[in-house]
Amino acid sequence: MGNAAEDSAVSLSRSGDGASQDRTQWDEIAESNAFKDLMATKKIFILPAFLFFVAYYFALPVLVGYAPQFMSTKVIGQVNLAYLFALSQFFVAWIIAALYVRAANDFDRLSKDILEKAENGKGGK
Repeated sequence: MGNAAEDSAVSLSRSGDGASQDRTQWDEIAESNAFKDLMATKKIFILPAFLFFVAYYFALPVLVGYAPQFMSTKVIGQVNLAYLFALSQFFVAWIIAALYVRAANDFDRLSKDILEKAENGKGGK
């Protein structure tokens, strides 16, 4: 997933005459609208996913502490809501990871486009 960007980054750093030229090229990339859009796109996915997961993760101890009668409600045999909630955290983490992998493919495509534009001298502004 990130290999295309890393390979292009290596080729960009080898293509310059010196470290100052490479630094300037990376500065141009970082200042480009395409790069800023990529960072904004990543933020739109990552921040809500992170906040949701943290809230979901801490909901279990909070609910067990403040609503023990509710969380001890039996659902199937000896299995109560607290056990089901704890088990659901594994599934939620896997779902978020799968969604991130799908989104990361788009991030990689966008970063590859940015690097190709930089290699071709188009910039991205």
